[in-house]
Amino acid sequence: MADTTYRKGDIIELTITDLAEKEQCFGRLPSGMGVMVSGMLAIGDRVSAEIRKVRQRYIEAVAVEVLEPSVDRTAPPCRFFGVCGGCKLMHVSYEAQLRYKEKKVRDALAHLGGFEDPPLTPAHPAPSSVHYRNKIEFSCSSKRYLLHEEIAADRLQAPKNFALGFHAPGNFEKVIDIDRCFLATDGMNRVLNLTREFALLNTLAAYGAKEHTGFLRNLVVRYSEEREELMVNIVTSWYDRDLMERYRLHLESGMEGVRMTIVNNVTSRPNTVAVGEHEYIVSGSGVITERLGELDFRISANSFFQTNTRQAEALYACILRAAGLKAEDTVYDLYCGTGTITLFMARHCRMAVGLEVVESSIQDARANAEFNSIRNAVFFQADLKDFGTLLPTLDSYGRPDVVVTDPPRAGMHPKALQAMVQLEARRIIYVSCNPASLGRDGKEIAAAGYRLESVEPVDMFPHTAHIESVACFVRD
Repeated sequence: MADTTYRKGDIIELTITDLAEKEQCFGRLPSGMGVMVSGMLAIGDRVSAEIRKVRQRYIEAVAVEVLEPSVDRTAPPCRFFGVCGGCKLMHVSYEAQLRYKEKKVRDALAHLGGFEDPPLTPAHPAPSSVHYRNKIEFSCSSKRYLLHEEIAADRLQAPKNFALGFHAPGNFEKVIDIDRCFLATDGMNRVLNLTREFALLNTLAAYGAKEHTGFLRNLVVRYSEEREELMVNIVTSWYDRDLMERYRLHLESGMEGVRMTIVNNVTSRPNTVAVGEHEYIVSGSGVITERLGELDFRISANSFFQTNTRQAEALYACILRAAGLKAEDTVYDLYCGTGTITLFMARHCRMAVGLEVVESSIQDARANAEFNSIRNAVFFQADLKDFGTLLPTLDSYGRPDVVVTDPPRAGMHPKALQAMVQLEARRIIYVSCNPASLGRDGKEIAAAGYRLESVEPVDMFPHTAHIESVACFVRD
């Protein structure tokens, strides 16, 4: 039965002691009752909050006012903070963000994995907390999300039926019309504004997700730090050659001196996914090249590639360090994607075998191996839940001395996890983008006879709650 001391609509005061998922935080009332508070808050904030629901063991509330700000608070530089859902921690100092993310990993390992005092290093900070993304995906919509200041001033920079920017949180139809993203490079933001300008000058109809009508759907911009080169991928509902030629001239006039390739992905699918059924190269080669460590990777419009180049290098350095490879070793790389980790491993061992379910990723992985003249890496398309049935096929390459697994956020499929531990590799390197999955899967790996030797968090995405971790399990 719910506690009748507290009622819906009551205003309560409490201090935030922890951050939770999405926009929720946690604190306790003097009575000891826990409270989940929604709002952009920081650990240490003293707040007033309105009760929305009273449950048996905790209360749900929404923040009304910050009464005493935390020492960790800082002024977010982006005017779209709190409306755009991308940077939920921009109001928290970067040092505090790192502490929070370390705690998130530690708590998951302890509470979900049962690892008492896990061997966790401090999180590897990003060299820069802004302008770090090498890929930004903008959406176009016929329904514009109006900001409060725009409504109050009754002045709009663009028509209400056109917006190019990011989806409003929880709304698949409306888009926030932005002019600058602090995670993008200056060049990416220039492309954004030039594309909006071109669309409005040519009265291009924005795509309506509900009506499934309209021409302009998405704008995806990639950047190569190594080559200082941009890829502009404009996603439309149909192909118009003359219009794309005018778009090229418009971009090039506003991006003078910038190396750039432009592609047009075309799709008629009734969704907002920025992938086309057909692709047309408007200018340039249609690919850009980026360097990770000593390897070069050709990136096409729809290729997967780590979105923070410099931190990807730090992540891969952690993987290599944890793997402790020997020249005679065989490595299996599960969920290998486009083969970046596999190819990093291949330079330090006898044979590297990559497994991935997505066919286009396997094709990219093989092309990347060829591009870097790496001959001791092979790739197989395989659903990892059927991993056990593949082992006889892989025996010709040798059973693995080291296994690297980089599963999706949900973690490893139970069948894949079972087959992996039965390989009895010397080391298992678990690369995690979700501390909860790492805790749960890590518990199963430990139960199979492995000891957790080290965990290194790597902050790939400053100002977000996401954290990557490299966990090393050693067979005793």
